[in-house]
Parts: sequence; C-alpha cells; structure tokens
Amino acid sequence: MRTVKTMGLLGTGVIGGGWAARALHFGIDVIAADVKPEMESWIRGAVANAEPALARLTFAPLPAKGELSFTTDLRVMAERADFIQENIPEQLSLKQKMLAEVSKIAPADVIIASSTSGLTPTDLQRDMLIPERFCVAHPFNPVYLLPLVELVGGAKTTQATIDAAALFFTFIGMHPLHVRREVPGHLTDRLQEALWREILHIVNDGIASTGELDDAIIYGPGLRWAAMGTNMIYHLAGGEAGMRHMLAQFGPCLKWPWTKLEAPELTESLIDRMVEGTSEQAAGRSIRDIERLRDDYLVAIQQVLRQFNIGAGSTLRALEERLYQDADTGESTSSSLTAALPLRLVTTAVRPEWVDYNGHMSDFRYGQLFGQAMDALFRKIGVDADYRASGHMYYNVESRVMHFAEAKVNEPLYVTTQILAADEKKLQVFHSMHRVHDDFQIAIGEQLYLHVDSGAAKASSAKSSVIAKIETLRKAHAVLSLPEQAGRIVGARR
Repeated sequence: MRTVKTMGLLGTGVIGGGWAARALHFGIDVIAADVKPEMESWIRGAVANAEPALARLTFAPLPAKGELSFTTDLRVMAERADFIQENIPEQLSLKQKMLAEVSKIAPADVIIASSTSGLTPTDLQRDMLIPERFCVAHPFNPVYLLPLVELVGGAKTTQATIDAAALFFTFIGMHPLHVRREVPGHLTDRLQEALWREILHIVNDGIASTGELDDAIIYGPGLRWAAMGTNMIYHLAGGEAGMRHMLAQFGPCLKWPWTKLEAPELTESLIDRMVEGTSEQAAGRSIRDIERLRDDYLVAIQQVLRQFNIGAGSTLRALEERLYQDADTGESTSSSLTAALPLRLVTTAVRPEWVDYNGHMSDFRYGQLFGQAMDALFRKIGVDADYRASGHMYYNVESRVMHFAEAKVNEPLYVTTQILAADEKKLQVFHSMHRVHDDFQIAIGEQLYLHVDSGAAKASSAKSSVIAKIETLRKAHAVLSLPEQAGRIVGARR
C-alpha cells in the first residue's frame, strides 16, 4: 500500500469533520467529497472548532499543517487520495453503492475504509472492485481527540490491508484495535449499547433522571475507565487473588435481576423524558459550547495519563516520540549544528490554563517553556531516553529568568537557544522567548547545567559523542554577539 499524503473523505458530517481535523493537524492533506456544496462551509467550521484543542494536545514539534480542499465530484477525490475514508449515512444499500463506485476509480493500492459503527465489512465490500483493500475503520467522536479506531476486515480483506491501515492511523496519533471477528456493532458500540439499554430502562421506570445517571458515571467508574477497562478494574477488586477471587465472590450476583438486556419500547413518553433530561443538563449551552468543554477536559485527561504512560496517554506519548524524531531528522543535523544562529527549538501558544489572575502567562510557565527548549536541545545532541537509561544526564544547577513584556492567552510564541559556554561537564545556555507575530522579545532565561553520573551521584564527563555535538554548536555560536542580558546580576538596572 502507498504512503499516505492525502486522505480522501467520502462524505463529511460530524465524523468526516473529525477525520479532517486530525489528519490536517498531523500534516496530511485532506480532500473531502460530498454531494451537498454547503458542506464545504460546514467542514471548514468543524476543523476550525477543533483546532484550539488539538493545539494544546502536545508540545511535540508538528509538521506543517495539511491543506483542506472540497469537491462535489467523487472522481476528483478518488483519483487524488492515497487513503479513502467513507463517512456516509448508516444505510447498507447506500454504502454498498458508493463504495462500489469509488472502488472503480481509486488506484488499486489505495485502501478504502468505512467509519460504519455497526455494519459488517463483508456486506459492505460485496460489490467493490478489489475488495481485498477494504476494511472498517470505526472511530469515536470527537475523532480528532479520541485515539481509538476499530479495524475490522471482511471475508475478502487481506492482513496487509489491516496492517497498512493500522500504520497510517498510528501515524496520525490513533490507537488501532484489530477486531479479529466481524460482528454487528464491532466491540465498543456493543459495550456502549448494553449500558445505553439499561439507561433507557431506568429512565422509563422513573428510577432516575438522565442527569443523575450521568453523575453515576462521571463521579465513579468514568474516572477509572479513563485508564483501566472493566476487566482490569474487576481484577483489582479481587485483591491479591485477582479475577478468580472476584468471580467467586461476585459471580453469583450475575444471576440476580439487576439489569434488563432487552431495550424498552421507545414510546413518545420515554423520548420526551430523555429529551427533557438532556436539555436540562445542557442548561442553555449550545452544542459548540459543550463540544469545547468536552475537548478541554479530554486534552487535560490525556496530558495527565501521558505522565504515567497508560491508556490514551501512552498513545499520545508514542505520537510525541515520533513527532520529535521526525523533527530531528527532518533537517540536516550538520547544518543545524553548524549554523551561526541561535537554535529555534520551541514554537507554541499560551494555553488558557497557563494564564494567571492578571490575564497573563504565569511566571512558572516561562521556566516550563525554557525547559521544553532544553529537552529539544538534549535530543539534538544525543541526550535521549537511551542516554538517560545508561545512567547519565545533565542537571540544572542554576537558572535566571528576566521578563520584558506579558504573554496573553492564545498568543503564539517561540524560543531560541544559544550556547554561551561548554566543556566536558558544564553547559551554559541562553534562551530568548519571542512573540511570533512581531518577533518581540518578551523574556530571556539563562541556565547552567552540570553533567552527572546518576548512579554515582556525582559530576562526570559527558560521552564523547555528546561532547562532539556540543562543541560543534559552541563553535558555531561563538561568532554570535554575547546577549546583552547574559551574566546579569538579579536586580541590576536595565
């Protein structure tokens, strides 16, 4: 299968908009095809609405954003795309017709996937040309933040198709889950549907409102589900004996009439209760308002889980490692180390949670961004995870920050780094933080690092490969003027 540079969308809507936002953010061009011309405005709005959350998801250096184009001509999309994702309504006959049509146009090495939430791939690929390159790729809303995508092959799907699709989805920061046997509803929707049926019964029987039922998830199992599934949670419930003890102790409860698997009839009365309950929960907020709230907490949860390398956090961490690696190898190492210019290592924007009660970026966030610049510098000189695992690292022994102007929420910033001095054990650097729109310097940071043998807990010489790269940088930066603020005493007149 081919390398994916352009993703084609067959149909737009909520899911198509989510696919577009995610792919574009990670450097993939998108061409969206829809029979309704007005959907161009809609999908561009959906991408714009997703961007603030995506911009906060990771500090890792991102590729140039992909370009979004729109067409009402299926042929134009199918001929240009390297990977096609179908997102049309859940009608089997309609999907079969459109998939068969696009398969006659798309080149033979282009994978065609469906976002269907319940239809089986064998049925969908029935009339396709080269059905071996088809699979279900079922995402979850919002596609641009939730990493799960269920991959399901049909009777004619090859393993190569599943593998290639998984590779592409991993590239754009997703967690592909191969569903080994096709079954209506795949895996996750079947689990969600069981919970949904029980919700409908409880509301129908007047036991609880929609808000009370959501609270039952939000304040309890929902928090656990962010990083552990039901099986691992129940394994923990069994204590040291694990799942076996849990089943022995709580298994008999499965015979108790706690739940009702059959859904109740959707009477007008039940529909009214569901609508009234969720409208009350929305409290006058628009769908876009609630979407932004959802996006904010999804970013925060994934950032927290990233620290523990678990659940969706591990997917985010793997994506970041790939992005950092691509950024480091995407430019000539020799030219970047030998250029007589400060290194531009961090480009970001002031996140809402970084702003203090004065409406400006909090003091400690400046140190955080200078720390991000040091992490980027360390990767560039070879001080990476393997280097740290060998028991060696640079420790910060002295820092100084000086402020010249405030940074406001959402303001784009960049940080440059200059080597002031270096030897086998010491590394002195000077950071400069600027606004992107006018290059105005808003802060500087000066730091002294000492190379340490962490096992011996004492200073030591860096490895020769690292020293060589630092020395190359030092020589390149030696021709630069010494920054005016370098070496200042705190409190000295400006």
